[in-house]
Amino acid sequence: MPARPTQYNAYPIPNSVLIEELKMIKHPEGGYFVETDRQTEKVPSPFAGGAPRSLATTIHYLLTPDERNGVFHMNKSATMHVLHQGRAEYTLITPGSPPTIERKVMGPNIHAGESLQLLVPTGVWKMSRLLPEDLALAKSSKSEDQWGCLITEVVFPGFAWEDHGFLTREEFERLWDGAVPAEAEELVKYIKNS
Repeated sequence: MPARPTQYNAYPIPNSVLIEELKMIKHPEGGYFVETDRQTEKVPSPFAGGAPRSLATTIHYLLTPDERNGVFHMNKSATMHVLHQGRAEYTLITPGSPPTIERKVMGPNIHAGESLQLLVPTGVWKMSRLLPEDLALAKSSKSEDQWGCLITEVVFPGFAWEDHGFLTREEFERLWDGAVPAEAEELVKYIKNS
């Protein structure tokens, strides 16, 4: 059996090329994006009171050293994330008593538990960020254009802004009935400023 590789830092397409060639723009959540498909067929969304939505929508989403993280947000529809290159950490908050916080790394090193795909179901707050160690390597190597994370997001039923919301500080505190634990307090910096 061949030895398992330990380095997975290939980043074949520089960020500047991705942004220019894919015609990406800054995303309100942070990072860059471009919508690549919106199905014309409509279906009633069980997550939006039966309102008609596209069967599915697809975007490319990119985090770079200059746009290193998104902010917490929730889609009513489910979202499948598929990795193309790089890696990022996703933090998921699932409401409940108490809420659960999960961290998942999307990346190519499956031997270290990184994921090539990530399904975020309806009703879950999510945010993504580049890993601090990757940002340090990008800075020290002076090749920030070669560090980041490019994924595809497939939203089903399709994305609609009226089915999307940003997490506020008040909502964040309500998740824990006002008693935010120390492990969650550090996440406040990823809440969008009003």
